Amino acid sequence: MVIFAHYIGFNKMKQTIRTSGKFKFLEVGAGKPIVILHGLMGSLSNFQGVTNYFPDKGYRVIIPMLPIYDLPLLKTNVKEFANYVNQFISHLNLSEVTLLGNSLGGHIGLLVSLLYPNYIKGLIITGSSGLYENSMGESYPKREDKDYMTRKCQEVFYDPKVATDDIIDEVFETVNDRKKLVKILAIAKSAIRHNMAKDLPKIHVPTAIIWGENDIVTPPEVGHDFNRLLPNSSLFWIEKCGHVPMMEHPDLFNVHMEAWLNSHSN
Repeated sequence: MVIFAHYIGFNKMKQTIRTSGKFKFLEVGAGKPIVILHGLMGSLSNFQGVTNYFPDKGYRVIIPMLPIYDLPLLKTNVKEFANYVNQFISHLNLSEVTLLGNSLGGHIGLLVSLLYPNYIKGLIITGSSGLYENSMGESYPKREDKDYMTRKCQEVFYDPKVATDDIIDEVFETVNDRKKLVKILAIAKSAIRHNMAKDLPKIHVPTAIIWGENDIVTPPEVGHDFNRLLPNSSLFWIEKCGHVPMMEHPDLFNVHMEAWLNSHSN
């Protein structure tokens, strides 16, 4: 089951988490909205390069905390998270939103763009699920084996050193919480079952696909398939990069993202 890739990087960010209604979110800057969709463990820090850079470029960067562990088990799936994101966008009265999602977050962004395109001006996906993912281990991980967990965390990156002790410890702690693990497995299974190959040609939102050339979770052919199936998409590659480009090469990721945003600014 592919679960490790969705929740690498859970370090706490310095910015304050806001609350409005039922929603909790991080918000930085003012201007054109970028809504970031995180992975399974609320990994806001994965996008620190984006949140540090784009507010100075006239963007309002917002990261809603998805209710990964809060929904009933039968509603713990990709479609319910897409509905939640739609409700969040409506709650903040946002329009012309650019969505950015990695891994599971990219999958959710694709579904939001399919179901609620009127809100969405652009979509950026990186290492997204929704088509195909390599298995990263058994359906029930060896959660008490720290060496195993370390290897699985490292495999997500081209450079294993990016998987710091803090990241590994956070993952190890979470998967050894049985209640959280049940939800994580439910979401991962939902993501694998919810293949979007037939739906992608219906998504006409302009889409940037930013992919690591050395991604072994969603390999390069997956990036090519997204580019082939999404009718209004552009594909960008990052060398010596695994499944989490905005974490492993944040500066280069921002270069690609900013260039694409500027080309779709009208």
